[in-house]
Amino acid sequence: MSHPWFDDPIPGPDAAALAAAHERQAQLTKPPGSLGRLEQIGATLAAMQGTQQPRLDQVWISVFAADHGIVAEGVSAFPQVVTAEMVRNFARGGAAISVLAQEWNARLEVVNVGTVQALGDLPGVLDARIAAGTANFVHEPAMTIEQLHDALTAGREAAERASIGGARLFIGGEMGIGNTTSAAAVACSLLGLPAAQLAGPGTGLDAAGVARKALTIERGLARHRADRPLAALQRLGGFEIAALAGAYLRCAQLGVPALVDGFIATTAALVATRHQPDLAAWLFHAHRSAEPGHRRLLDALDAQPLLDLDMRLGEGSGAAVAMPILRAAAALHARMATFAEAGVSQS
Repeated sequence: MSHPWFDDPIPGPDAAALAAAHERQAQLTKPPGSLGRLEQIGATLAAMQGTQQPRLDQVWISVFAADHGIVAEGVSAFPQVVTAEMVRNFARGGAAISVLAQEWNARLEVVNVGTVQALGDLPGVLDARIAAGTANFVHEPAMTIEQLHDALTAGREAAERASIGGARLFIGGEMGIGNTTSAAAVACSLLGLPAAQLAGPGTGLDAAGVARKALTIERGLARHRADRPLAALQRLGGFEIAALAGAYLRCAQLGVPALVDGFIATTAALVATRHQPDLAAWLFHAHRSAEPGHRRLLDALDAQPLLDLDMRLGEGSGAAVAMPILRAAAALHARMATFAEAGVSQS
């Protein structure tokens, strides 16, 4: 019996290109280290692309949308119908990620992996609906094994579309009322932390709402806690979280770097890197979310985010805002003159 695709090996970035990149950085017309982290980012992109002329001219954004059975426990400040309404907003170009994708000339697709409402044909929205939302994980596993594999595959297919489309960077976003609860539950399961340390306001809960959310997560953990990453995802997660995890894994297998967004996307990255640690070499982390638990996830991944702007929207919006930093690092590495080329003395 063949093993599943998400167990296929992940190659590392080009070690020779990385060494050459560090040598090039030492020869560029600037004091060593004066561009700070941009220098290491540029060298990392050179290794990922196997060239000293890295480019991020083509960026692909996939936003995965799904509903969550856990909203029946009163864990969100917004009603479940908002998920479908926001998918329609994406299709009309009115969401934050829609504006940012247009501003940066990035390719944007929305993938419906499990809204409660069937949405019909919408421009720019792919129908990969697995079910009408996940189950309520307080009472039963959020999804079946088959549904987990379907959601991971939806992410794999998005990564493959990005690669075929010539993407040099992948951004994954999400939309799903209740998904901070599911993400926090998965993270608690994998990190061994109490829900009170990872539950946050999400879409705007007050202190009493956050306390109710944490209690709900603890009830789910009492029944469905798991140490294995894919098991935790299957029992406590969401279709869009699983799709993100699948997308990150497949991007790395294909040699396409990914820029990870906020709390929910980072939970997906935690799952995926716990499943395949070699994935970490292909990830950049965009920002530190205002969602309180995000800091613990970043620490667990030993990740240094690019920005800290108190954002907590999701959709991939924080990653889209951070993306020009990566573009700048690539351009500086590729196009700055060396001391020899510029005729500038080094000492």
